[in-house]
Amino acid sequence: MSEKCKWLHEILEELPLIKYPFKLELLPLNGIYFFYEEGEIWGHGGEKLRIVRIGTHKGNNFRNRIAEHFLISERKMDFNKNKPKPADRSIFRKNIGRALLHKNKDPYLKIWEIDFLPKDNRAKYGDLRDIEKEKSIEKQITEILRNKFFFRFIIFENEERRIGSRGFESKLIGTVSKCMKCKPSRNWLGNYSPKKQIRASGLWLTQHLGSEGVNSEEMVIIEKLVHKTKNWKLD
Repeated sequence: MSEKCKWLHEILEELPLIKYPFKLELLPLNGIYFFYEEGEIWGHGGEKLRIVRIGTHKGNNFRNRIAEHFLISERKMDFNKNKPKPADRSIFRKNIGRALLHKNKDPYLKIWEIDFLPKDNRAKYGDLRDIEKEKSIEKQITEILRNKFFFRFIIFENEERRIGSRGFESKLIGTVSKCMKCKPSRNWLGNYSPKKQIRASGLWLTQHLGSEGVNSEEMVIIEKLVHKTKNWKLD
């Protein structure tokens, strides 16, 4: 699987590496994204950044997913005990918050774990929330994502083939997670995650890590999608 991981990293390098700030409206409506992180280097020789997260979305919501990760809408910081925090809408943000809290041995991790999207949870556990603390954590997460993370994407229109345990998202995750050469650095924040899947895989992911990687036919499809995406205008 290591050779396929190397292939994936190299083929994606044909695409631009997007850094914050960027124009959300210039992103596609459908696709698969690949996140990279400052200081995280692949294991195939040289100093290329390694993929640390792969994800997709439902519907035509690619832009929304990216916006939620980077918290493009600052209005979402205006939350209270009766409103979910931004990390409840982005598992990526939630996982970074988990690592920050766990690193500091902060008991607030128990509250952070609660999903406040459901109204029942807000009614039942809302009084346990420290909103100012949550806003401080969310601000840290936003700064980390905007300053240390970058991404590439491939346009992928077919949702049925893109998403789910049999979709390309899971197979691409399997391709990277099973690589024996790409390992997290000693200082990687994910090493402090309370989620053993994240610590073990070196990826900001807990799902599809055991999936089979892409096969030769699927590699050809990915290459075609990369070549198609190269023509996408980002300016």
